[in-house]
Amino acid sequence: MQQTRPTGRRRAASGTVGAVGSVAVGSMVANICMYVVHLAASARYLDVSEYGEFAVLLSAMLVLGVPALALQNVVAREVVLGCDERRLRRVGIQTTLCVVVLVAVATPLVALLMRTGVVTTLAALGAAPLLTLIAAGQGILQGRGEFRTLSWVLAAVGVLRSMPIVGAFVAGAGAAGGLFAGTIGAAVSAVVVWVVVGKVGERTSDAGTVGVLSVVRASQVQLVLIVASSVDLLLSPRVLDAESVGVYALGAIATKVAFWLPQAIGVVFYPRLADPARSRVSLRQAVAVVAGVGVVLTLLAGAAGPMVPMVFGDGYDELVPLLWLFAYIGAALAVLQVVLLSAIARDRTRVAFGTWIVVAVEVAVILTVAGSVVGVAATAAVAVTVAAAGTWALTR
Repeated sequence: MQQTRPTGRRRAASGTVGAVGSVAVGSMVANICMYVVHLAASARYLDVSEYGEFAVLLSAMLVLGVPALALQNVVAREVVLGCDERRLRRVGIQTTLCVVVLVAVATPLVALLMRTGVVTTLAALGAAPLLTLIAAGQGILQGRGEFRTLSWVLAAVGVLRSMPIVGAFVAGAGAAGGLFAGTIGAAVSAVVVWVVVGKVGERTSDAGTVGVLSVVRASQVQLVLIVASSVDLLLSPRVLDAESVGVYALGAIATKVAFWLPQAIGVVFYPRLADPARSRVSLRQAVAVVAGVGVVLTLLAGAAGPMVPMVFGDGYDELVPLLWLFAYIGAALAVLQVVLLSAIARDRTRVAFGTWIVVAVEVAVILTVAGSVVGVAATAAVAVTVAAAGTWALTR
């Protein structure tokens, strides 16, 4: 009896590590595919103005993709709680229809504000409803704990969405053609995801009263995370000169790496965060693991700082003593992401209002006080630390 419990724990730990590894590989494949798209677009197939339009519209897609991220988390939570999956499919369709309306309203506004063509804008934003359908299917797999299948799905979606874009560029279709091809790829991805979900089977019950309003509440949580992870970079041109903006943008790459590398941990732990019997312990474990990864990445960034001028040139000397700080921002954002995921998993999304307040203060400080690269980065670091600690205290 004394040997059984440690053995069970070792097996559970091994299973968790394997699940995290599988999801990490699938996510990495998807991210690499998108990097290939940007590399092909900027380096070979689009001129500067065309690439600017392409990149701006993909950024707009991130905002319209917030309901998809929220839907996946809500669906995964309700699967863990035993909600009827037929009801969850209906919620997925209802949310998708809402996103269709949102795209119809947003397309002319985005085209006007960003000075992009209406057709090109629609070609980009038209993928948003399809991403919502994809997210619903991924949420069911995540909630069931089908992480190996989810890994293959993440990789397949990444390939199916990105490779048609590259193909369109090779054919000379330009930015609009590439974006339209990406939307077609998203449609194919949605079909593939739901075929996979169908093969896994369907669970039915009489439990669950989830609706679109649950997705709306979760959406504001996902949105504050996106805003918190990008507001410092977006505001940097307002307070820094052009050369310093370039330095900050390069440093922000370290932030993105430290933020996204531990993402698979949150995906795997999320079903446990949604389980009332395990949520508190699982939150502590997830935060500990993500924070540990963050410490390692921050130390590695500090050690790699002196290499920046050798790789990118003397113009980035200012980053040598600061690279660790940018990595720390990303690491703290990763912890904040886990804590906010826990808020969605427990359906306690109101705690995200504290993060909104912190972000508002961060914006005010950057615009009025911070006037240097180190000033903006330090402000972002303090803000995300306060947001993570405060939100964790509210969710415990």
